[in-house]
Amino acid sequence: MKIRIKYFEKDLVPVEKIAKGDWIDLRAAEDLEMKAGEFRYIRLGVGMILPEGYEAHVAPRSSTFKNFGILVANSFGIIDNSYCGEEDEWRLPALAMRDTVIRKNDRICQFRIVEKQPELEFEVVEHLKEESRGGFGSTGI
Repeated sequence: MKIRIKYFEKDLVPVEKIAKGDWIDLRAAEDLEMKAGEFRYIRLGVGMILPEGYEAHVAPRSSTFKNFGILVANSFGIIDNSYCGEEDEWRLPALAMRDTVIRKNDRICQFRIVEKQPELEFEVVEHLKEESRGGFGSTGI
């Protein structure tokens, strides 16, 4: 599958699929400083035309908080395939938990391309399965 990509900055390290793992790193497209409590959309310097029926899920890297002290403000982002216009640059909605400095080309998040959810129809029933796990979550707490 080929993905058409536009770089909004000429000196960004190119996006590439790594040999291990299913996620692809994205980098900051600007140098910036953020103060604790500050919210900002960090430019990622790319735009893409995703195939019909697919979307991109953008999430922090495992080291993003440790290295930069930022959280993705809405847990993770979804970029659908209609966001592919000439000025549709991907951005990361970030909240700084401490004063931080991010440099251009720092790896700050990652993405993967997934199929959109199929059309669903919900059917109301009186009963589910006989056996219940009980509790909340995988441990039953």
